[in-house]
Amino acid sequence: MKKYLDYLWPIIGLIAVVWSVDLLWEKLKTEAGTDAAIQALLEQGSLWDNIKIVAIRIGQKIAVIPPDAFLHAALATLVAYAALAWYDRIALIHIGKEKGISWPYISLCSFVTYALSHNIGASVFSGGMVRFRAYTAKGLTAAEVAVLVALCSFTFAFGTILLLGLVLVIEPEILRPLTRLSTRFAIGDQTARLIGFGMLGFVVLYTLGSWLKFKPFKIGKFELIYPRLPIVARQYLAAPLELAGAAGIIYFALPDQGNPGFMIVLGAFLLSFSAGLLSQVPGGVGVMEAVFLAVMPGVPAPAVFAALLIWRLFYLILPLVVSLPVVLAFERSQLKKHKLAVAVAQADAKARSADPPIV
Repeated sequence: MKKYLDYLWPIIGLIAVVWSVDLLWEKLKTEAGTDAAIQALLEQGSLWDNIKIVAIRIGQKIAVIPPDAFLHAALATLVAYAALAWYDRIALIHIGKEKGISWPYISLCSFVTYALSHNIGASVFSGGMVRFRAYTAKGLTAAEVAVLVALCSFTFAFGTILLLGLVLVIEPEILRPLTRLSTRFAIGDQTARLIGFGMLGFVVLYTLGSWLKFKPFKIGKFELIYPRLPIVARQYLAAPLELAGAAGIIYFALPDQGNPGFMIVLGAFLLSFSAGLLSQVPGGVGVMEAVFLAVMPGVPAPAVFAALLIWRLFYLILPLVVSLPVVLAFERSQLKKHKLAVAVAQADAKARSADPPIV
């Protein structure tokens, strides 16, 4: 069975690459075809004509962004992805498997993981598959990889709860404009602030549990250890850093005129990105636009669309493009290692069979 599995994983990796390329093209067409006329041209045109239309339309949207905004957005992207790599490092420290796994290896694994999961949307499948392949190659068991994936996901959730709680306490009026999208958001500033304090209360309780050193949760031989204070302290730094970096891409790409400030942009990002993840909409297409337009009515709609396009280019599309060759190279190297191991085993078996019997 193992023999077939060694060939199955490279095939799955190739399927993921093909799927990602198709998804990338559909995402680019969606970004370009924002009006009915362009959408009609894309539906009727040939592949080459569509490529030219998409390139021209995206170029027009990017042209309105000043050059210094690109530099700041690029730096914010680097901060976000560096913090995402820190998620993995924190999880490895938690399970005691950080030794022997270098920072470059962790960073590359994390980069590919999030490049795929953010775009494909099925984070358990895409992100879990990449981490399973990468970390089992370094000696981790399937159970340890599962704990790693779970802690990385929780670190993201922890950061979201922490920052959204702060936003609601400091800027409770952020929910007012969202009543245009749903009456569920008509809760008043005082209630919004109380929700914010409740989120911060959860953060405090989680930290308190670490300080009190809660006992491990056991199910048979499986043991789930509560994160200790050094791990929680790292989560306090890594999670807000990643989310602030991701939101910073949008903040820097927005024009100065009508810009509501970083806290509002951060709050809109947390609300929209979380909604996109829960709905499993790849890249939060449509969800993010609706939330940002509602929260920031003072910013012209074209400027919001342009800023979100920059965010998708830097945070989603470019990482996906870079990650695809990495996946192919990794699976190729693993296949070579498998073939080498088989050849060595066969040579060893042949040598043993050729040895004369000991009398």
